Amino acid sequence: MQRHEREIIGVDDRVSVSRAIPLGIQHMMSMFGSTVLVPVLTGLDPNVAIMCSGIGTICYLLVTRNKIPSYLGSSFAFISPIVIIGATRGLNAALSGVVVAGLVFLAVAGIIKLVGTGWLDRLLPPVLVASVMVVIGVGLSATAAKMAFQTTAADGTSVFYGLGAAIAAITLFAAVIFSSMGGLIGTVPVLLAIILGYIVSLACGLVDFQPVIDAAWIGLPTFQHPVWDWGAIALIGPVALVVVIEHIGHLLAVGEIVGKDYRPMLPRSLAGDGISTVISGFLGGPPTTTYAENIGVMSVTRVYSTQVFWYAAGFALIVGGFCPKLSALIRSIPSPVMGGVSLLLFGLIASNGLRMFVTNKVDFGVNRNLMIASVVIILGVGMETSGISIPIGQYALPGMATSTLVGIIMNLVLPMPPEEKAAEPESAQGSSTASQD
Repeated sequence: MQRHEREIIGVDDRVSVSRAIPLGIQHMMSMFGSTVLVPVLTGLDPNVAIMCSGIGTICYLLVTRNKIPSYLGSSFAFISPIVIIGATRGLNAALSGVVVAGLVFLAVAGIIKLVGTGWLDRLLPPVLVASVMVVIGVGLSATAAKMAFQTTAADGTSVFYGLGAAIAAITLFAAVIFSSMGGLIGTVPVLLAIILGYIVSLACGLVDFQPVIDAAWIGLPTFQHPVWDWGAIALIGPVALVVVIEHIGHLLAVGEIVGKDYRPMLPRSLAGDGISTVISGFLGGPPTTTYAENIGVMSVTRVYSTQVFWYAAGFALIVGGFCPKLSALIRSIPSPVMGGVSLLLFGLIASNGLRMFVTNKVDFGVNRNLMIASVVIILGVGMETSGISIPIGQYALPGMATSTLVGIIMNLVLPMPPEEKAAEPESAQGSSTASQD
């Protein structure tokens, strides 16, 4: 049974350039669709967003001392406020809000650095973290399913797309088969599945090559600069507080997958995200955040090396910043292909949440654990898959953030069993030195 287990390439491990290149391309392509979608919806330049994701990831790796394997792409949480400001005050005004959102990240990072991260043990016990991981993965299932099985009809409605579903199935099963193999194939199953799905799509006539033909080989994206606008800042800046919750969930998910406790590095992680967002705002890109897609890639490949993320960031910087033709080529990948691999990637994140329940020996015979997991998972998944968010003034609280906040409140309010309460100081002791890093 064990002979089919693939090697684990750790965070600090290094691989040859011949292996790092396809591994880096795999991560870049996994984030590409979502990173491009945000600027498309907001009116910003997609190539700037791709380039900024590369620059931002490089900054993140530098700030975190090359210890946290994560990729930063465009954040969906800011779409609505950027669209509102863009329509009323202009995109340049909206970019000032993006810059301030990055400064909010930095401010929160500084506060956490001062107070430490020991409080995370109390606010985010294993039962809650595991439940949030399930929400992250399953909550994205609707997005993956729509990409895989639906298309837009002439009247604008979404309808089932049989050919697309077949291509998504081929891509999905290819990724599963490739991931079960050893050697190089087992480390780049997502990339190989995308290539296979693309070839099948090409044979079926689903690929539009005209934008690729029209694009130049060398060229710069259209940069924009922020214009200071207090209304934009007031609307866009505070959204960063919601993304902080998302960021913490992703960081804990990465730690669970790679087998490391990244809670002490939360200030650095948030600071890296903040610097990335500030730079993106000054260049004309959207705010950035850590990406679930790339967490899923690590889960399926067991390649956690930060070296690979340097390659991914470098490729994104080149493709988005200097080579429009390559950018157009990647954007020509049909939605069902990306939907097929996303079904696997998002499912693996949820599966790692389930594994966390087991590895941390979460006792569902304890009523408070059962209640927390039940409410957080159903509330978060229900809101995320239904596209429901809670309006708070001019803002909207998405499902993941809502379920996490509800879970935190339940964890603080529900009485703790005597045996867990007695063990709590001992477990929290290890992270009270949290922010010394």
